[in-house]
Amino acid sequence: MRVSKIITAAFFIMALLGCATTKSSVVITGQIRPAVSPNVVRVYIEPPSRYETIGVIEAFSEIDFSRQAAQDRVIYELKLRAAKMGANGVVLVSSGNKSGGTALVPIGSMFYAISSEKITAQGKAIYVIEE
Repeated sequence: MRVSKIITAAFFIMALLGCATTKSSVVITGQIRPAVSPNVVRVYIEPPSRYETIGVIEAFSEIDFSRQAAQDRVIYELKLRAAKMGANGVVLVSSGNKSGGTALVPIGSMFYAISSEKITAQGKAIYVIEE
């Protein structure tokens, strides 16, 4: 009986941590252009010499088993949103970690707190005129 509760709790924890959700938000501040492929969108740490700002993008992803995988998902989400606005670049403004909340998981007669973390990033969707 106790083994089945532990197994059930383990599956619950894996399901909770294994849900690699990626979400984003977009604020349009400039002129939208025709959509492009996310593969042509470049990520910049320093902005190019000449560009037009199209909008501001924010994305976050739950950290499941790999911090790097979550970071890759966030960067791809920024590129995807920028591409839909017709941007060919994203200037990375900030990135970091954020607490995603805590869930109580019952195992037997005890409750265990499981917390999650999120990788976050903000960027400016831009149309590069000159590198």
